[in-house]
Amino acid sequence: MTWLLSNWRYVLVAGLILLCVGMAKLASGYHERAITAEGKAKEQQQTITDMQVRQRDVTALDAKYTGELADAKATIDQLQSDVAAGRKRLQLNARCPKQSTTDTASMDDVASPGLTDAAERDYFTLRERIEISGNMIAGLQQYIREQCVR
Repeated sequence: MTWLLSNWRYVLVAGLILLCVGMAKLASGYHERAITAEGKAKEQQQTITDMQVRQRDVTALDAKYTGELADAKATIDQLQSDVAAGRKRLQLNARCPKQSTTDTASMDDVASPGLTDAAERDYFTLRERIEISGNMIAGLQQYIREQCVR
């Protein structure tokens, strides 16, 4: 104990050194936590930025295929109205059965081949559905290539 009283300066210096080492360790721990938090914040910001870019891409993709679908529908509607008005005709492979009448028939008696009204409507419905399906498939494929495979 006498040594302690006579060398109190050494004890005080040793205590201050230990205090400084402890404070340095504490500061180092806070510094590491701050760096880790900053790294996480940067990573989160990159994720948000990537999501915003993907959202813009998906919106552009949707607009593109929605526009193409609207154009295809307008084309089909125009074709349907042209056929109904007689400006255009549907071309099809058809055979006209020979009439087995004994009286002399002229060419005026033979009706031209054509579709029934129901078949014509079904044709345009089918054509529209093919366009819709084609656009949906193309849009989904592009979405998968651009968004999911990345």
